[in-house]
Amino acid sequence: MRSLVVIAGKELLESVRNRWVVAATLLLGALALSLTLVGATPTGTVGVAPLDIVVVSLSSLGILLLPLIALLISHDALVGEIERGTMLLLLTYPVARWQIVLGKFLGHLAVLAIATLIGFGAAALAVLATAEVDRQSWQAFAAMTGASVLLGAAFVAIGSCASALARSRAAAAAVAICLWLVFVVVFDLALLGLLVADQGARIGAGAVETALLFNPTDVYRLLNLTGFANVSLFSGMAGLGGTVSLGPAVLVAALAAWVAVPLGIATLLFARREL
Repeated sequence: MRSLVVIAGKELLESVRNRWVVAATLLLGALALSLTLVGATPTGTVGVAPLDIVVVSLSSLGILLLPLIALLISHDALVGEIERGTMLLLLTYPVARWQIVLGKFLGHLAVLAIATLIGFGAAALAVLATAEVDRQSWQAFAAMTGASVLLGAAFVAIGSCASALARSRAAAAAVAICLWLVFVVVFDLALLGLLVADQGARIGAGAVETALLFNPTDVYRLLNLTGFANVSLFSGMAGLGGTVSLGPAVLVAALAAWVAVPLGIATLLFARREL
């Protein structure tokens, strides 16, 4: 346990000193605050709670930025240490390889959680300063924040897996960019194109829902935008929320699996890697 805490603390301090991580955190906070201030404008005419608008806006922002920040933090977690020659030194201490992987994961997750809480917390405070917020809206916001941290954890685990597999930092960075493009952009476009080409002939709703589970960003989107009636109504997904058979428990379990499986693969790859 002590080894995990030490390694996690080391990764946390190094990430805080990383100017790219700091810049990404500031960007997340600035965009979250901007979306909050701009998005609160129409609430007086459409009768929508301002925090519900923030949940929808931040969910879309989280899908774009949180995976990018997570991969930016974690893609060179293992291969970077190997290239610098510090991994061999680290392994001379009484620490197991799985502890190194898990400790780095926890440290990077702490960085991402702090960035998320700062960015989304600033948005919530901005709403609270200008309007009253009901209990249901706070519940939706809290669920969205927790899901955002879980989404970030999934991509930290994916980045750790890429770092354990890559043979150089450059290769790990290339893999991280490709993974971000696949999960955030390409997957949904390919699925949409497939559905348009099929025209509902062979691909049913169950198959689509199963396919969405293979993308953590889609699981995150469904969890946030269909989990609460007030949010799904404003997001335009009220109809979808009534037809999706995947409940919140299943979606949370799917996101948790996206954390556990890549992290387990990263641990196995690193355990078998020759240094």
